[in-house]
Amino acid sequence: MATLREDIASAMKEAMKAKDQAALATLRLISAALKDRDIAARGNGNQDGIGDDEILSMLQTMIKQRSESAKMYRDGNRPELADAEEAEIVIITGFLPAQLDERAVADAIDAAIAATGAASIKDMGQVMAHLKASHAGQMDFSAASQAVKAALMGQG
Repeated sequence: MATLREDIASAMKEAMKAKDQAALATLRLISAALKDRDIAARGNGNQDGIGDDEILSMLQTMIKQRSESAKMYRDGNRPELADAEEAEIVIITGFLPAQLDERAVADAIDAAIAATGAASIKDMGQVMAHLKASHAGQMDFSAASQAVKAALMGQG
């Protein structure tokens, strides 16, 4: 199975061949962000750069930023800019694994709480770490953290 890094490089080559300037621009942004993270990782002693799990996290951050920008553009009556942001979201999302539906997220949270033995809100960090390790790129962790908090508050 190809790594995300290889998938991104391959997609960039395809966009160049197809002369798809919008996709190419987005892929270059992803590549630049990846290089920045790799440089930071090397500074911390990781010579191989960041792994797929960190790349997934980076991509999710990029999607969140573009979603917020698109909303601001729509609110500011700039639909052409919002459309551009949303087009980038589609390209970036293509590198993420399939997203879990609401029921699967709830099941994953229940399983993480059981696996970590979490009994109160103090254990939230352990539960979130477990979810991030087992479901990287498959859910919105900011929404999941709210659900974990609600579940743990109900227990404690």
